[in-house]
This record gives sequence, C-alpha cells and structure tokens, in this order.
Amino acid sequence: MAHILLVDDDGHIREIVHFALKQAGHRVTEARDGALAWRAFESDTFDLAILDILMPEMDGLELCRKIRKVSTLPILFLSSRDEELDRVLGLELGADDYITKPFSPRELVARVKAALRRYQEILDLKRTTTGRDEGKGELIRHGEIEIDATRHRCTARGEELTLTVTEFDLLRTLLARPGRVLSREELVDLSYGVGHHVSERTVDSHLRRVRHKLLAVGLDPIETVYGLGYRLKDGAA
Repeated sequence: MAHILLVDDDGHIREIVHFALKQAGHRVTEARDGALAWRAFESDTFDLAILDILMPEMDGLELCRKIRKVSTLPILFLSSRDEELDRVLGLELGADDYITKPFSPRELVARVKAALRRYQEILDLKRTTTGRDEGKGELIRHGEIEIDATRHRCTARGEELTLTVTEFDLLRTLLARPGRVLSREELVDLSYGVGHHVSERTVDSHLRRVRHKLLAVGLDPIETVYGLGYRLKDGAA
C-alpha cells in the first residue's frame, strides 16, 4: 500500500481519484490547493504525488518545483490543460508523467502503479546495498560520467547529479550503449520494459532535463539524431 498525496481544487475529481486509488489498495491524503498540499508534504511521508496545475494559493507547477528541491518521489500531473507548453514545462520541472482530463481512472491507477514500481525498485536497491564497498555496485562509466545503479547515484566530473527515477533510467540506458542510435521507442523498452507506454514528447522532455543538468557541469554527451532518436557521443564530452 502506498501513501499518495492528491492535490486538486475540484472536489468531484478528488472523489473519483480517491475512490479509484483506494480500490487499488492505496492510502490517500487530499488537499484542495497547493499551499495546503505543501503543509501536508512537510508534515507527513508520501510515496507519490498527483498534482493539478491550475489551483489557488499555489499552482501545481510551483508545488512540483518545491517538492523536487527536497525529494525524488514520483510526481504525476493531472490537468485539464493539454497545451504542449504546459505539458513540457511540467515534465521539465521534474514530473514523471502527465495525464489530461477527462481521464480513465483505470489508466490513472495503471500509471500510478508503474511509477511506484520503478521508484520502489530504486529504494529496494538502496536498502540492500547499504554498507557495501564502493566498487561492488553495478557501475557504468563513460568518459567523465559514472552511474551506480545499485545506489541510484550519478556523478559527472566528480559532481553528483540529482536525477528523478525516469531521468536516471534513460541516462543509464544511453550510457550502457555509447555510439548507438536509440529511437524513443527503444529507449522506453530498454529502460522500462516492452509494453510500457511513454509518449515521444515525454521522452524528449526528460532527456532535455538530463542534458541541462549535464551542461551545468560542462558536459554535453547526448546527441539528437534527427528523425531517428538519441545517442551518447563516443567521447561523452
């Protein structure tokens, strides 16, 4: 059972989502605006957050930004706005998924389940590897970038990067296959398994965030191959 923070100013939407999540075995804490949600987040522990964008007091984008400064828990946006700019902005702030109203409660529960599964895998690895020697994890190195999958750690030029679970998985997939062009579909299949649906725009948004974080330490290793996909440059610089 996961504890989920549900934030939406529409009481009817909260009722529908709360019921669907409760039926799936989750515990739900509701908030009707971003300010109340932030107070709840500071006073309790959550496994996932579902945020509306347009809310009073503090909108979902600002709330996402504040949560991402202190936590990597999965964040899903649930919004009536389907403009590309809003979707991209939400993902670039660190959200893991974006679902547009009206929505299928069954699809929402499935996406929540997938996000929680990926996040739990990372937490389990961290617990089981506590106390191990540094050299014994699943390490992938390429140039000045190193990923330790067992500890969910990524360093670039000696600096640790803060990556969400989705960003980490995508970078690890590219890092393990330097020089190989991967389509967006291949990236999703190799990162999450065949049959997991992630839109091309979502992949682009997550990789744009990864590139921005690498550029902040002076590295630009990910190359866009127009019409085909992405690849990690051989030199990783």
